[in-house]
Amino acid sequence: MKTEAQVSKSSLTKALPPEIELSEALPRSQTWEDKRIANWPPMVWVSKSEDLKTRMAKALAWEIQAGEAQRRASQCRPVDVLEVEATEALNQKPLPEKVQVAEKEKSEVFFTRPCWSNKVEYILTQVGYSMKISSMWRFFLLWLHNGGCSFLIIYILMLFLVGVPLLFLEMAAGQRMRQGSIGTWKVISPWIGGVGYTSFMVCFLTGLYLNVVNAWTLFYLGQSFHFPVPWEKCPLLENSSDFDPEGARTSPSMYFWYRVTLKASDRIEDGGSPVFSLNLPLLVSWCLVGAFMINGLKSTGKVMCVLVPAPYFIILCLLFRSLLLEGAAFGFQHLLLAKISAMYNMNVWCQAGNQVLFALGLGFGPVVSLSSHMYPSTNCLSDAFVVALVNLFTMLLVTSFSFCVLGFWATIITHHCNEKNAETLAKLVTLGKLPVEAQPPPNLADNPSSIFNSWLSRLHQPIKDMVLSYVTECNLAKQFLKAGPSFALVAFIETMSLIPGSVFWSILFFLLLLTLGLSSMIGIMQGILTPLQDTFSSFRNHAKLLIVVVFVLMFLCGLFFTRPSGIYCIRLLSEYWTVLPITIIIILENIAVGWAYVARRFLEDLAIMWGPLASPIIRWLWCFLSPVVLLALFVITLIHLSLKTITYVAWDSNISKEVLRQYPSWGLLVMIALFLIVTLPIPTYFVYCLTQRISFTPTSQGKPVISSKSLPLIQPTPIEEVQKEEIL
Repeated sequence: MKTEAQVSKSSLTKALPPEIELSEALPRSQTWEDKRIANWPPMVWVSKSEDLKTRMAKALAWEIQAGEAQRRASQCRPVDVLEVEATEALNQKPLPEKVQVAEKEKSEVFFTRPCWSNKVEYILTQVGYSMKISSMWRFFLLWLHNGGCSFLIIYILMLFLVGVPLLFLEMAAGQRMRQGSIGTWKVISPWIGGVGYTSFMVCFLTGLYLNVVNAWTLFYLGQSFHFPVPWEKCPLLENSSDFDPEGARTSPSMYFWYRVTLKASDRIEDGGSPVFSLNLPLLVSWCLVGAFMINGLKSTGKVMCVLVPAPYFIILCLLFRSLLLEGAAFGFQHLLLAKISAMYNMNVWCQAGNQVLFALGLGFGPVVSLSSHMYPSTNCLSDAFVVALVNLFTMLLVTSFSFCVLGFWATIITHHCNEKNAETLAKLVTLGKLPVEAQPPPNLADNPSSIFNSWLSRLHQPIKDMVLSYVTECNLAKQFLKAGPSFALVAFIETMSLIPGSVFWSILFFLLLLTLGLSSMIGIMQGILTPLQDTFSSFRNHAKLLIVVVFVLMFLCGLFFTRPSGIYCIRLLSEYWTVLPITIIIILENIAVGWAYVARRFLEDLAIMWGPLASPIIRWLWCFLSPVVLLALFVITLIHLSLKTITYVAWDSNISKEVLRQYPSWGLLVMIALFLIVTLPIPTYFVYCLTQRISFTPTSQGKPVISSKSLPLIQPTPIEEVQKEEIL
């Protein structure tokens, strides 16, 4: 006896034209590429009360409307509904009114999602997004202050046990659902659907101040064409041959950074209007990013083919040059040091885990959005490994170069310190305050630190004690460990001015920072634009106008961070605030796939497209290891922030030095309020699902989820549309 499903299928076959064949259900191991569309196992459950004639007529309507679209399916562009209607009129097949497809439904079904031209452009864009300047600099500082090579071992363990599985999770979710960060998590787990809105807002706020960093780079790049570079010497007073007193009390590079570039205030409470000299670079930076993205993925992919490889060429040039500098060997010695005690330090493991999340850009949304434009038939497990390994290799290159430059910088500073001590002692001997034996040797120019320290060690103890009471300590190792958050744009710049051919090396260094910054900004903006276009379908018809409006809005909001106190607000967000919402977002994403959708079912759905995966390992990591590690990271970070006094490095114009200040209470309240605002969609959407009695899981057990906006690029055949209706 035939089942009702078989009767329905045979009747449907007779009703269709002879050239349309109903494909049999494929085995679960067959991929989408075999039939160019997803042929899920037959799931047609026909109710006895359902009118088969109506169902056959609806299927016939879909067949007629998809006739023209099937010939255009290989092109990743929207299919005009008017063309389909014209084809329907030519075929002259009248349809009953009750099975006519609504305009809104047609616009959703016949919209073909734009795709990357090739996989290389997609991988380069993912790599470019992960190459953020801040994460690379943080990796260098963690290596320097948290155990050296021991930190690298901890980082690699966290990368492959937590980072790569979570990166694969976001890539697979976006590629499977073919939506941005907002829509993807609604489909995977309705109760956790609010996490998409949270990641969107965090991505928006991050994009505001990241492009301000690009504006600083552009400002320095423009100043680099002067000879000598303006941060090589302190400026003179107007109509005078004397140096500015504030510049004379500090280094030229420090003065140029705080007083010329930022025009920094002494406290975060001192606001002021946006710095005019930074407004134009900020506008140019937004125009560059907008020009790169104005034509969609086609222009973005081509631009990334230039922006991503270029930094590697510049890094290699700077690395080879830094190896020839004095003190580079001292820097490499610290690069290879390892502290075994760091392996047992829980704080080091926590910082390594947070660094993995930030280095890969997890939780912000761009990974999901970029993957949603990739063909579903492409296995993204290998993509996750490639992106993670390239990101690690890039950070190792930057760290090696940074240690060499830091060694050179510390050596030069120590030389200057010893020369100044020698001048001080010579004056004191001339004035008779010190005996003649305290006269330093005259030949300090060759190697000031070595000669001065050797001379000092040969002095008799009474005279040595007298000398030490008048001089400052010049310790190379201590100077080396002084590198902090401001080192990247101060000591690096100062170092470039000391190298022969300073103009050339300064331009090359700022080009490196600019390419890295623009690459990451393109990924950030893709994580903002894609969810907007997916949520509001009308934006897809005016993509260029949307880009212009969003970029103008973000430029105006970004002016807040170009104020004299803007640098302190950026440090508050990047160093203290961002880590909490990002960790919450990643935890909920992990729960959505591992427990709401069920990791086993998610991997089985992926296996239909890609073939067998290492599902037991990945499923175990998703369901058990990753949630535990992420929860531990969140708790430890929260405890650390609650016990730590939140401070920032500020510029004190009275003494022309950096000082450590505590953030005011209102600043902490703003940070807490901002955290509550961006995480508010999560509980709000959860309560909405409870009131509407929406299930925690997306579908009943055993049925794959197909988002209405994640359909295959080829229009479904009639039987597949009936199946899609039943699945949804």
